[in-house]
Amino acid sequence: MSRISGSIFIRRQVEEVFDFLADERNEPAYNPQLRSVETTTPGPIGVGTQWRVVAASGRRSTPFELEVTEYARPSRLGSSTRMATVDISGALTFVPDAGGTRMSWSWDLRPKVKLAAPLLDALGRSQEQRIWCSLKARLESPSRSRSDWPWAAPAN
Repeated sequence: MSRISGSIFIRRQVEEVFDFLADERNEPAYNPQLRSVETTTPGPIGVGTQWRVVAASGRRSTPFELEVTEYARPSRLGSSTRMATVDISGALTFVPDAGGTRMSWSWDLRPKVKLAAPLLDALGRSQEQRIWCSLKARLESPSRSRSDWPWAAPAN
């Protein structure tokens, strides 16, 4: 098992950042590797909500399942991801910080092929940084407001 963690400052209120990230259908807006995301469980987003996701890797599509395992608005959002090559579990945390939000991530990766661990570590760290920098740019854009989000999560 290995762990990937880090943090980023986003100039948006903690509730806005949490709500945007809680709805997995928003991820294609800042993660170009995702091709589709659909909810597979009924009801509002919370613990137990499941998503079917398809990511692109070169010319291949990689389907996977993601489940919300922790939902403590607006401070913590946990998830578990099951892929063919790796299982990932962990959480995002959100802390108010002067003028915005300090968002941190911590993921435990359990590769299904032991030899893949060093490669997954390197790729995972790079990918996480790229994804969260893209999220930051998206949410901090002056032209973006909550009502512009394609699937804005309702405030609870």
